[in-house]
Amino acid sequence: MDTASTLVPIYDTFRAVVRSASPIDVATGLAAIWALRAVIQAFRRRFRTTRLRGPKSTSLLFGVAKELSTSPDTGTIFEEWSKKYGVAYEVPMIFGRRRIVLCDPKAAAYLLSKDTWSYVGTAGNKERVARTIGKGLFWSEGESHRRQRRSIAPSFNSTTIRKLTPAIHKTADKVRAAWETSIESNGGGTVVVGVQKWMHYASLDSFGIAGFSYDFGSLHGRPNSMISVLDAFGTPSTPNFWDGTALLISLFHPIILNVPTSRFEMFAKLRARMSEICEVLIDNAAKEQDDTSDERVSTIGLLLKAEDGNSGGRITREEVQAQAIVMTWALIELARHPNVQTKLREELLSFGGEPSYDQLTTGFPYLDAVVQETLRTHSSVQDLIRQPSEDDVIPLSQPVQTRSGEVVDRIAVKCGTEIGISVPGMNCSEAIWGPDARMYRPERWLEPDGVTKKAQEVKGYRHLLTFGDGPRACIGKLFAIAEIKTVLSVVIKNFVLEMRDGLDTKVEVERGITLRPKVAGEEGIKVPMRIRQYKG
Repeated sequence: MDTASTLVPIYDTFRAVVRSASPIDVATGLAAIWALRAVIQAFRRRFRTTRLRGPKSTSLLFGVAKELSTSPDTGTIFEEWSKKYGVAYEVPMIFGRRRIVLCDPKAAAYLLSKDTWSYVGTAGNKERVARTIGKGLFWSEGESHRRQRRSIAPSFNSTTIRKLTPAIHKTADKVRAAWETSIESNGGGTVVVGVQKWMHYASLDSFGIAGFSYDFGSLHGRPNSMISVLDAFGTPSTPNFWDGTALLISLFHPIILNVPTSRFEMFAKLRARMSEICEVLIDNAAKEQDDTSDERVSTIGLLLKAEDGNSGGRITREEVQAQAIVMTWALIELARHPNVQTKLREELLSFGGEPSYDQLTTGFPYLDAVVQETLRTHSSVQDLIRQPSEDDVIPLSQPVQTRSGEVVDRIAVKCGTEIGISVPGMNCSEAIWGPDARMYRPERWLEPDGVTKKAQEVKGYRHLLTFGDGPRACIGKLFAIAEIKTVLSVVIKNFVLEMRDGLDTKVEVERGITLRPKVAGEEGIKVPMRIRQYKG
């Protein structure tokens, strides 16, 4: 059937409808169409992002961006602003741009539930991800992200992590053996160790074995390229004015990433070295494809057996660093709180032998509380930055006052509006977690009302945003938690930890490319602790 023969019946039907209609019907229909068109056009013209109150700019050029980029505790800053302006407010950023900040569980849950679809990464962040780890899972949006995540998910589910736990435990045993040897060689008393370095190596080795069936040998002192990459990634940086300025501008104008600065050149070198390392690791893991036994398994090996082996599932330095940083903070808090350390040790010693994945998951409630409290108070992720891909309205749990004085319980956001959620601002908010929100208190996770009703409104894993939420929530969270619990269980059962200079030792947050703890006055990112064997 040709096009003409198809259109003739349609045209005849249209003529019949028009002839049967009265002039009034036709006029009414045309008026309705015109009115609808006028309403749509007027709405599009008038739709504007709700102008909210917020802090004043501290810099004509940078707004408050430099203040936030240099602060070791942005969570406190965001909460102070939230107390003053409400659960949603706006802050001035670079070149007069403005960012809406959400400190509201309801609003955050709404936005993150639509992540990768109605809300996407900003151009600057996406370009930086593309340049550092490529256009894989962390870069993709929408259907592409859904497809990649679905392909990768089996490599990170509880069944897989259950099989990987013994490999993680072997890595933790290497830490124990090395520390025991150091103590024995120093007369059997106490020794001082740099725990951040050891947690760094433990995280790398367990990730290599479990993720790629490859032992980096970091805990045995074997030189390897990955260590140099991670050391560069975590080394405290002192960027010059141009480096810092270019980094801020690149968040809003990605083209600036092409400008040759020392920081951007370091990013390029790190990515090139990481790509070389990943090729070696993937080649090693590819050998598993012909192995049908359950004894040899790794996350990347499982991924290579899937239909889509190019889904973006690859080791990232951020993942290795994040786990090492959390484990370091956990040891710091246990050394700062001897009563917590003792209570945890008693629970761990009540169990004989090496705990399985299921036992680590459900059989040690105080260990779980210590890990969750560490994840709550020391998140390695600072901000979740998104922008709507279309005009939208975000609901709020509490009304806020706009700049014009109007009180609203929802805010309009125009396509492209930058929206931020402070992870430490939400995780440690007194309005959400109560007056002791900034205290390290694992018992809150075991008390009937320890997790407040407001905190229970946070939809992230265990009511935290440490692993994000929604379609872009951290896919490796089960592996991270299993590793942290395994390492802590081995270390605390066998050793007593103390801050080298006493309980009042000042611990600072060092801003490199990542935020890492360090003892005040120490060079680099050292966290020296005094350890001795626990002998009962």
